[in-house]
Amino acid sequence: MLAFLLAAAAATAQTVPTDYQAGHFYATPRTADGQALRLLVDTGGGGAAGMYWITAKAAERLRLATSPCEADASLHVVPAPTFAAGQSLPPPDGPCGASVMVNKLPYDLDGQLGAAYLGTRTWTFDYPARRLIAAGEGWKPAAGAHSAPLGFRRSTGPGLDLYFPRIVARIDGQPIDFLLDTGATAHPTAAGKQASGTETVHGEGVTSYITTGQLERWHAAHPDWRVIENGDDLGGPGHPSRLIEVPALAIAGWRVGPVWFTERPDSAFHQYMAQMMDRPTEGALGGNVFRSFRMTLDYPKATAWFVCVRDCQAARPSEPQRSPGR
Repeated sequence: MLAFLLAAAAATAQTVPTDYQAGHFYATPRTADGQALRLLVDTGGGGAAGMYWITAKAAERLRLATSPCEADASLHVVPAPTFAAGQSLPPPDGPCGASVMVNKLPYDLDGQLGAAYLGTRTWTFDYPARRLIAAGEGWKPAAGAHSAPLGFRRSTGPGLDLYFPRIVARIDGQPIDFLLDTGATAHPTAAGKQASGTETVHGEGVTSYITTGQLERWHAAHPDWRVIENGDDLGGPGHPSRLIEVPALAIAGWRVGPVWFTERPDSAFHQYMAQMMDRPTEGALGGNVFRSFRMTLDYPKATAWFVCVRDCQAARPSEPQRSPGR
């Protein structure tokens, strides 16, 4: 029965109940008994396992019993909630089956839809329309869409593939590997917000990340590119980060810009994220890049598709071009 339900869900497109706030998508499904959930949709998140997870507090509120994951007893899971008609999420289909991981750490939201959950389907993040769609099996790219390949870490073992997507963008004439990260979060300081104009709610918005090493290389080559000292304090007041403004960025044959990047330690991407990706990256691209696009991530075919909706244009001939949709 479960296999039948999963197949039926995969075959039909589904608009996910969503709240779009300051560049982030939050899934807001409602259970059959009227309980609301608020889950960050994060292609670069979900913990090391990248799963769909809820907090222990949310699991208790929903009266869901905890048990070990059959594939990994170190993970604790609960059955996926039963949702009201028209208020549901596609069911999980990962290493713990149709279960949802429980995260015991404190968190301001009810949980996340992470990379491993997203990685078994095709999803459209329509930033201008503020809609999230789980596409059906018959999805095809729109005319005029441009594609870009996605890289994933693959494994020969069952349930061990990871779905943190790597994508290439070109900046200052150079191709750079990035994590595609819809959850990349900014917490700009007053100086950072004044310079970047980042929209925030409760102090948080979206950004893109860049390693300290790459920021230094850009700054040395282009001293005219704006750098804001103490521009972001997401790590706390005692751990300020710099911002750097890149005039233009090319992705999938489209050109956008200017784009602000928030500094992150080299180790965050060269070491930590590198363990979960097919190759090391120099940072992450977030919602401040994607806001111009209707972006579809076809995980099964390892391809991202971008439709330019606003504030973007075709990349110049020297910038990377990708195959147009048919």
